[in-house]
Amino acid sequence: MLIRILGEGQFLLPDSELDEINRLDAALEAALKSPDDDVRAALDALLDRVRTVGVRPPDDEFAESTVILPFADASEDDIRDMLGDEGLIPG
Repeated sequence: MLIRILGEGQFLLPDSELDEINRLDAALEAALKSPDDDVRAALDALLDRVRTVGVRPPDDEFAESTVILPFADASEDDIRDMLGDEGLIPG
């Protein structure tokens, strides 16, 4: 899966990471719905995982991203605007 973090670039993630990425995506979505949850921490966890397990493709390689994630400093409204029916990450 090729994931773009807005303002940072693309990261190629192995399929073996899909379950964990989806879990973190669901946690972010839940945090947005709960006044008690920390949305910033949930977004940071998702983006950190992508950065940690993802590999940047070569600069001269151009491919369309499968998923686009918000900026690291995105507001809650920005994140909500990007949410689809299945969260930020379909699947």
